[in-house]
Amino acid sequence: MTDSPKKTRPRVVVLDDQISMAEMLADGLNERGYDALAIGSAHQALKILQEEKIDALVTDLRMPELDGLEMLARSRRLDPERPVIVMTAYSAIDSAIESIRLGAYHYLTKPFKVDEVELFLARALDEARLRRETVSLKRALRDRYSVANLIGRSPAIAEVAELIERVADASVSVLILGETGTGKGVVARAIHAQGNRASGPFVSVNCAALPENLLESELFGHMKGAFTGATTSRDGLFAEADGGTLLLDEIGEMSAALQAKLLHVIESGRVRAVGSSKEREIDVRILAATHRDLRDRVATGQFREDLLYRLEVVTIDLPPLRHRRDDLPLLIEHFLARVKAKHTQSPVERIGRDALDVMLDYPWPGNVRELEHVIERLVLLGRSAEVTAGELPPSVRAKPRGTMGFEGPIVPMRELQRRYAAWAYEQLGARNMITAEKLGIDPKTLSRLLTIEE
Repeated sequence: MTDSPKKTRPRVVVLDDQISMAEMLADGLNERGYDALAIGSAHQALKILQEEKIDALVTDLRMPELDGLEMLARSRRLDPERPVIVMTAYSAIDSAIESIRLGAYHYLTKPFKVDEVELFLARALDEARLRRETVSLKRALRDRYSVANLIGRSPAIAEVAELIERVADASVSVLILGETGTGKGVVARAIHAQGNRASGPFVSVNCAALPENLLESELFGHMKGAFTGATTSRDGLFAEADGGTLLLDEIGEMSAALQAKLLHVIESGRVRAVGSSKEREIDVRILAATHRDLRDRVATGQFREDLLYRLEVVTIDLPPLRHRRDDLPLLIEHFLARVKAKHTQSPVERIGRDALDVMLDYPWPGNVRELEHVIERLVLLGRSAEVTAGELPPSVRAKPRGTMGFEGPIVPMRELQRRYAAWAYEQLGARNMITAEKLGIDPKTLSRLLTIEE
């Protein structure tokens, strides 16, 4: 049987120019599980606070060298989270109250019992620990969902990263476009994590996953008895996201009736629960995502044009994976490391050259999500350190290498040049200079090829 680890005793400095008072209090705290140090000099106490790890300071208010308010200020400069408790005589009660305003956790009026000090000290240390844990958790979440998690060095992904940085602190709506699996949710979380709402909630709902009546209740909440089965009142996701961010994924699937209600919420900043006659104010940043062409849906009457204008204050268009092939090796390496950490029993260490060549030629219709799932399959089923081409899923191996996807009858060479130039232009993110450089032609020639009518 192994011994459990010894619990660390909180270190406390007890400062009083009457050293006997400090020693009496320190002895009492030591008996109650603290590591308390009695100090009679403010300068000596300050030196210890600067050089050692001290969890709390208990200080007298009136002292000849530095008074308690000055010690409070200096302690907070050294460690803003370290709690300070002030001891004072009744005659200095106004100064004690001032110490609370300046950040002291509590003040005690002499005479007092050691148990009283221990009670407030325990509370102060618990609250300081919770604050540190909260800060640490928020920092970890921010790092996890930061823009740095957009893997790739291609111009297209660099442009997306720059847009995220520029819009993160704004309160405007952002419309995130892209094919299924391109990482629209990752971008939404990065916008939230990078911005000034990072400490608030991030709430996401898939508008295509719920029928209209359930989606309405999910978004706006409902009152008890508003419909069959509504046995209790419930706040909706807008209320849950108050002070933070709400991602409306697959916004293109939302019904016309809900679009009208959403438009009202965006314009008024107020939400009304189903079955309620009252509205409540909310402060929510809306991000919307879709793989649909919303302008086409506006043209066919399936999406409100005025809502589209409200949502697309800023638009971020995510490129499909086939348009950022240069990023594939980095993405493969990233997912391989992540999946290996999850499945530590797997012998897989790397992707072999033959397998990598096949993966680089595959068009990845499911985009980054498909790539991640393929990597996880390879790690789970792999039997050796190196993955070979034969271990790739049949759907990936079925793509003939070296083909560029041309279909149809034989055409004149000029038309073939035009099609190839248009294909290369699309593959390289619609960038004239880069496309011309890759094709080995000047930009004017490329422009002529792109403007030839079919």
